[in-house]
Order: sequence, then C-alpha cells, then structure tokens
Amino acid sequence: MKEQLSQIKESAISLVNNAQSMDELQQIRVKYLGKKGELTAVLRGMKDLSNEERPLVGKIANEVREAIGSQLEDAISNVKEKEKNKKLEKETIDVTMPGSEVLRGHRHPLTTVLDEIKEVFIGMGFSIGEGPEVETVYNNFDALNAPKNHPSRGMADTFYINDDIILRTQTSPVQVRTMKSSEPPIKVISPGRCFRRDTPDATHSPMFHQIEGLVVGKGVTMADLKGTLDMFAKKLFGEETKTKFRPHNFPFTEPSAEVDLTCFKCGGEGCKVCKGSGWIEILGCGMVHPNVLEECGIDSEVYSGFAFGMGLDRITMLKYNVDDIRLFFENDMRFIEQF
Repeated sequence: MKEQLSQIKESAISLVNNAQSMDELQQIRVKYLGKKGELTAVLRGMKDLSNEERPLVGKIANEVREAIGSQLEDAISNVKEKEKNKKLEKETIDVTMPGSEVLRGHRHPLTTVLDEIKEVFIGMGFSIGEGPEVETVYNNFDALNAPKNHPSRGMADTFYINDDIILRTQTSPVQVRTMKSSEPPIKVISPGRCFRRDTPDATHSPMFHQIEGLVVGKGVTMADLKGTLDMFAKKLFGEETKTKFRPHNFPFTEPSAEVDLTCFKCGGEGCKVCKGSGWIEILGCGMVHPNVLEECGIDSEVYSGFAFGMGLDRITMLKYNVDDIRLFFENDMRFIEQF
C-alpha cells in the first residue's frame, strides 16, 4: 500500500507538471483526489491493515494528498497567470493606429420639411401642440362633429384597441384638447404621427404624418384663413406661388375648402408633377364648425376660428419629387443622404 501511495504521488505530480490548461488540472484533481479518485480508493483498503500499520499508512496518505494538492494549487496559479498574460497580449491596443471612421447620421427629409413648416407658422405667432397617439373615440370623432355613420369610423379605416380607444387617425384631437384646456385666443399647429388601415403602396401607408392648425378668437374670418395659408404657401414654395380654394365638405368645418397651389415645378404651366393642370392639391381647411366650439366649451356666438390640415409625407414627396411614400420609412441611407 505504501508503494501504491508513492506511485500515485509520482504519477499525479508528473501529470500536474505537464498540464497546460485549467480543464486538465481539474481532471487530475478529480482523478486522484475526488470521491471516486485513486487515493480515496487506496484509503478504503486501510480497514484491512493491522492496528500498527494503519496510523503509518494514514500519515503517508495525508502527506501524498497534501503534496498533490499543493502541486495542483501552484500549477493552477501558473496557468491563470499564463492565460491572463495571453489575454493581455491579445487585447493590446496600438494607440498609434488610426481610428475607425465614425459614420455620422443625416437629417431625414420628413424632419427637414417639418422644421421648415414649423418655422413658417411660428413666425406667424403659432405655438406647437402635442397629444397622445393612442386616443379616445370621443376626441378623435365625437368632439369633432363626426356623425356615427361616418365612413372613417369604420373598422376598415381605423385601428380600434377597444370600443372607446383607437390609434388616432388625425392630429385633430390635439385641437380638441387645446380648446378644452385653453382660453381663446388660440393659435396652434399640431404635427404628429397618425394611423389608418391603409394597404401600403406608393401613395398610402398605415402610419403617416399630419400637421393641423387651429386659430380661435374674436372676429376670425375666412379672410384670415386665406391670408394665413397664402403666406404659408409663399414661404414654403416660393413668393410666386398662388393658392386656389375649392368648396369641399368636412364635418368639423363649415364652410370647408380644399386648397391647391400653383405647381412649384412648372409655375402653373402644366407638367408631369401636376398632371398638366398647373395646380397641386395641398391641404383641407375651413371655419371651425360651431358644434365643435360649443362641444369644447367655447361660446360660438362670441368666438370663431379656422382649422386646416395637411399631410407632411405628401408635401415632402411633392417638394422633393419622391414617387413612393414607402421610401420614407425604409431607413435606407442611400435614399436619405440625397436630401
């Protein structure tokens, strides 16, 4: 048994000295010192020794265990140090090497045009209003005088979360919230994202952007509306731009109109962009319906107002001659960097 212990010690220390990794050392520990290891197996045979031999063999076994354990600890420290040095060599940074080029972002065309529009209206005394994209049916339809059977309220056109909550189909609810929380005079534009159940194609997207405006005060007339939009058109598209108002029908305005601009590509002579007409439809507008004012707690006998709404995506498409709205949402830098 003494010879067995001596052989175990020599064999274990030899393997430890030749080990190159932590895994190898762990395997050696288990092989010799584990519960089912070779040293443990020898110690189990001590029950067959005489009373005189047992203490002597036990002492030798403990010395062998300590020797193997000590050698393992030294080897583990050496292997850890080698692995650390190897990792440091691998991760060494040459500070003299040129750095990697950092790609800078680029302003999105929608952001550029939105900022231009904001600047125009802020220059005319408007403030910026914001509201939630998840809205109530009341704010989105009822408070805006939309009848219960209006097509836009159908499941085919609007994203309903439940019977009372929807994804807003327009930024008009911001106007409702503004009128309910503010006293006239009011001059506000409300840009933001809107959602409708449209199948994506070159001119439609289920997510799009709108900019709506509202003015409420004493003595506000259609002439104020026309003057405001005419000024906006000239500032955004050029001083030679002319506007044309065509009668229309919106439930939240009365009277209502759609506004056309002289084509900024051909100056009104007729081209591919305006389909030969010389005019481009740009937005809808009208005088705020008395029902809307009263619903928002504003006395329609004392105050009047006008409202308008335009699609940011459409204006940007027209301004930059983009023929597919989907390009705005694909985040392809080859497209965005052109503007």
